[in-house]
Formats: sequence, structure tokens, C-alpha cells
Amino acid sequence: MLSYQHGYHAGNLADVHKHALLSVMLDYLTQKPKPLSYLETHSGRGLYALDAPEAEKTGEAAQGILRVRDWFAPDHPYARVLTDTRTRFGANAYPGSPLIAAQLLRPGDRLTLAELHPQEHAALQVVAGPFGATVLREDGLKMALARTPPTPRRGLMLIDPSYEVKEDYAALPRLIAAVHARWNVGTLVLWYPILTSGAHRAMLFALETASLPRTLRHDVSFPPAREGHGMIGSGVFIVNTPYGTEAEAEWLSERFSSLSAAG
Repeated sequence: MLSYQHGYHAGNLADVHKHALLSVMLDYLTQKPKPLSYLETHSGRGLYALDAPEAEKTGEAAQGILRVRDWFAPDHPYARVLTDTRTRFGANAYPGSPLIAAQLLRPGDRLTLAELHPQEHAALQVVAGPFGATVLREDGLKMALARTPPTPRRGLMLIDPSYEVKEDYAALPRLIAAVHARWNVGTLVLWYPILTSGAHRAMLFALETASLPRTLRHDVSFPPAREGHGMIGSGVFIVNTPYGTEAEAEWLSERFSSLSAAG
């Protein structure tokens, strides 16, 4: 489906959770003098304006990064990317995960991004193309199989669908198992929403009972963005978890707990 537009949600608390962890993982992976591949299945447009009508309509950024940006010290990888993004694109600019990756990767690393929505794909090409990214207008889940194993083999894939297609919950554990079978050294990162409906639970059971190495599941909860909003938290499931990710996850759990307690 092509109706989802992340501009309404950019910089929300789920983005803070996902992007902080992603930044820490990429920062660790780029410390070793070996090239790596970054692949993303549902890239969006890569760059968002937090003062845009879409963001102001939902108020999610105001409750998200604009509220909690002082959590992150200036030398935190996420804070560095936020600063770089504002320097490049303006004070109200916010990076999607493709731009986070583009700014943390090095010359010689490979960036492959899939986005099916025509307008989002065109915007992504403008943002990520100058960083040398390969920007594909393709179904992301099909790309995940078609492009693995990548060259270089060392690397990370972010799988971040909108979950508008409810069948994704059943399909994703099978996809991750298939991608891992082809690319057993790759770090696979799946983001999912924590919903009042509990739609994610069967998917997580399938993932946690699969034979996957060095897995980490990390969930955080937060108040709904507005009355009746069904998302009450954010989760990531990681295969081949990079060193240091667990410590970052524990720290984020403390921060989100304090936020929930504050109301």
C-alpha cells in the first residue's frame, strides 16, 4: 500500500527509539577499517521538516525529539547526526534513517535504499543521491531477498514497514529467516509498533522461537500521541546484535521510563 506518509510522524518517540539505536549500531560498525553495506527496505523520503503542516498537525515531533533531545550528549552518534542535519538542511530539519546512515557511513561503504511510493522515492533520490546511495523504486521486502548477500558482506539491513498491510506480521519472521540464511553475517534490524491491539505479539513469538543468533528484543512504552491513538510503544528485534547495543537499549529504557512517569 502507498498511503502511508511518514512526514506526519517524523521525529516522534518511536523515531527517537529506533534512530538512537540505529545510530549507535552504525557508529560501532564503522569503527572497524572494513567496508560495510547498509540496506533499507522502506526508506521514506529521508529528510523531514518538523515545522511542516503535516508534523504540526499531529504534534508527534513536539512530543518526541523536540521534547527529549537533551537526553543525548553532543558526542552521542544520534546527536551528532541531528546536528549535522540541521547544519546541512536547516534548523527544523529531521533525518530519516536513510539520511542517518548516509551521514554515518564512510567512503567505500555501500548504501542501498528501497522506496516504492513515487513521490517519496523522488524526494529520497534528491536527498540520498548526493551521498552515493543506490535508490530503488522497488518493493522493499522483495529487495531484501534480491539484494542479499550484499557486497561488502559485512553490514546492516533495516526493515521498517508501515504495517498497513496486516499480512506483514506473519510474513516478516519468514523473511528474516530467509535473509539470514543467505546473509548469515548481516545485522538485521526489524522495527515494529507496540499497539493496543497486540497485533505484534504473534510475530515476536515466531521470531523469538526461531534459530537466530545473538538476538536482542527491545521495547519501550510511551503515552499515546493523542486520544485514541493506537501506538503506545516502539520495538526493535535485532539479529547479530552489534557490541554496545544492549547497553544503549538499557539506557534508553531508563529514559523512556522516566518520560512515562512524568506523564
